[in-house]
Amino acid sequence: MKRRVNLPAIWVLTCALLASPCLPVQGGLLKPEVDFSNYNVPLYEQIVNRIKAKGAPRLGKGTHTRDRYFIVAFAYQNRSNDPELSHSFISVIHLLPLGKTTDSRSGFRQGRFQGRGFEAFTISWLPYDFDRNPHLCVFDGFGSRLFATWNKCPISPGRSFTLAETLKLAVNEKNAVGMWGPYEVRKEAFDLGVRRKKLLDGGTIRYRADDRLYRKDRIAINCFHAMAGLDELYPNGGLFGTGFKMWGLNGTRRVLIEYTHVARNKGLLLDPVDIKNDLHGFVYAPSGHHRFGETGNSRDVYNPFPNASAYHD
Repeated sequence: MKRRVNLPAIWVLTCALLASPCLPVQGGLLKPEVDFSNYNVPLYEQIVNRIKAKGAPRLGKGTHTRDRYFIVAFAYQNRSNDPELSHSFISVIHLLPLGKTTDSRSGFRQGRFQGRGFEAFTISWLPYDFDRNPHLCVFDGFGSRLFATWNKCPISPGRSFTLAETLKLAVNEKNAVGMWGPYEVRKEAFDLGVRRKKLLDGGTIRYRADDRLYRKDRIAINCFHAMAGLDELYPNGGLFGTGFKMWGLNGTRRVLIEYTHVARNKGLLLDPVDIKNDLHGFVYAPSGHHRFGETGNSRDVYNPFPNASAYHD
């Protein structure tokens, strides 16, 4: 008579013998600690401060005499990664040389960093009234996830929200927000981003979360395709090239894969990209979690990141 093999017991024993962290960190058995040191700093300020902290070493010391360009990629999603509560977006930054001023007619956000002027904009494509009516239709109708023609969701006028507006949407839903970068790019990449924003702002392209039937003819696109492709408007991605499951963190990861392989080959992306290790998260923690110190109490906090900072509303 054969003895029954206890596979879970063997798995745990193997982990112990090899002294290997086999337990899945994000599966809930071992959860990474969350940094609560900036818990009382609003999410937008936390993210801006991190962009500055990560970007400053790239600038170096001495006189800054040339223009520098950077991109910062983002995503947010909820615990269930529901498509209607997930989003991908990207910020583009132009840091000017000392003494050079920005063009106030650009319409971009302007400011100063280390004595230098900068201009920045965000591509965050959503229905135009999403801040007042945050009920996104993604799939409507039996079988609509598989068959695009069965999806009854309407096409909506779209607009690109600012970074502050977009993060407010994330805070309202208590979502987890992921950030990659900043990564330095060439001026040509910045110019492509400007062209993309002007195209979206022009009003000829509308928004639809499931854009399978509409993106090729430039009728409507979703947030993922609005930011994907530095020089191609509507790249495919996801299951069968449809963009299916390309939302939230997965959507932005897919964009970064494309940027890494396509943009670097054309010399547009100057920094190396480590999609896994460059990711830093910002997770919602209800009041009371911060009292346990800088690492806080991350129990029951949705944290899909290897490294994360806490925020609250």
